[in-house]
Amino acid sequence: MDRKRLQEAIGHPFRRPELLTRALTHRSYGSPHNERLEFLGDSVLNCVIAAELFHRFPSLREGELSRLRANLVREPTLHQIAQGLALGEFLRLGEGELKSGGYTRPSILADAVEAIFGAVFLDSGFEAAQGVVLRLYRPLIDAIDPRASAKDPKTQLQEFLQARKQPLPRYNVVSTQGAAHSQTFEVECLIPELAVRTTGTGSSRRLAEQEAARAAYEQIGH
Repeated sequence: MDRKRLQEAIGHPFRRPELLTRALTHRSYGSPHNERLEFLGDSVLNCVIAAELFHRFPSLREGELSRLRANLVREPTLHQIAQGLALGEFLRLGEGELKSGGYTRPSILADAVEAIFGAVFLDSGFEAAQGVVLRLYRPLIDAIDPRASAKDPKTQLQEFLQARKQPLPRYNVVSTQGAAHSQTFEVECLIPELAVRTTGTGSSRRLAEQEAARAAYEQIGH
């Protein structure tokens, strides 16, 4: 697979291409894999996003900034970025993960994005990593409305329904996929009285519930 296209999409030509190779290597493929780079990239991502939000939204309080950051660094957002990069095409996965569709699994793709941030940091330093993060996140950050609620989706949906004296949603696990260490949950959000049924996926039941609640709020809250 031609990684030149991926490097162009990321906006960083690697001086040490072996770092990119490692960032794209899932532990099912063998060692060295990307888990340590993911750890490093997660810290870089949080720092860059926190600084950007701090400077861009000077009127927001600490709690509001924290919720915005959490929304931007969560697995579904990283998965969205991975899809924009067509990252699944470049992953190195073991045979079992390939057969089970690991190249489309949100948790694996999200981890690979963080690993790439870590790889860029090691390759060229913090400023280079910051540039890559902001390049990929620019559309998402530009779309933030600081006047809108920064509450998590489940709280936002619950308060919306309570204010209108509507029944609260029910959440049910629809399915779980993958091995115990890398499961993906699918959860449904049900509000039968409003004919609402939405689903969400995530690497934990909590994340999947948040995604299902987000979809329900978007369906009835606008």
